[in-house]
Amino acid sequence: MSFDICSAIKNREVIQFYYEGGIRIVEPFCYGESTKGNLVLRGYQVDGYSSSGNPIGWKLFIVDNMHNISLTGRKFSGLRPDYNPNDRGMVRIICNV
Repeated sequence: MSFDICSAIKNREVIQFYYEGGIRIVEPFCYGESTKGNLVLRGYQVDGYSSSGNPIGWKLFIVDNMHNISLTGRKFSGLRPDYNPNDRGMVRIICNV
């Protein structure tokens, strides 16, 4: 993957990408390997499409299903409520806030 997710996390840069039907706007918090062996991103979605109808909140995205990832030019600061740096959805954390 040419986009550096860890750099976006380190610099607290909001990203956008196409995922399962629409564009998502996400604050990336934790990148790692899931219990199923997929590379995943735990992020707080702040805007955009949602197949569940709830676009705001914590989501776990499979990186292979994220397309056209780019920076939005916006930054985020601080931690969100309920953020867990020891994400249980991951067996290995590559980088996190």
